[in-house]
Amino acid sequence: MLLIPCPNCGPRDETEFHYGGQAHVPYPENPNELSDTEWSRYLFYRENPKGIFAERWVHSTGCRQWFNMLRDTVTYDIQAVYPMGVPRPAAPVPAAADTGTASTGPASTTPLSPRTAPEGATK
Repeated sequence: MLLIPCPNCGPRDETEFHYGGQAHVPYPENPNELSDTEWSRYLFYRENPKGIFAERWVHSTGCRQWFNMLRDTVTYDIQAVYPMGVPRPAAPVPAAADTGTASTGPASTTPLSPRTAPEGATK
């Protein structure tokens, strides 16, 4: 369980918060002039990095205020919490680990054992 430091209420359990997606995604200047493809890219295309990522969060059961957070997507380590409208702070960007629960290397998969039919069953 994460302990998220709300900038208004202090550290609280992650169950009090809701994730709001990638931070610092600017709204299009002229949304009525966008094609359907451009609009869909604004709505749905987001970065998905392995490492430090700027996110939006809302303290939904507390102060109900939105804020931004820099969080490592591999280790869940929270690097910084800062108010909406403030530029992303410069944070050290350590190299992402090559191991972890999201690893797709050969050591991360478990071979399936062949299934055998129960006695009396036909194939």
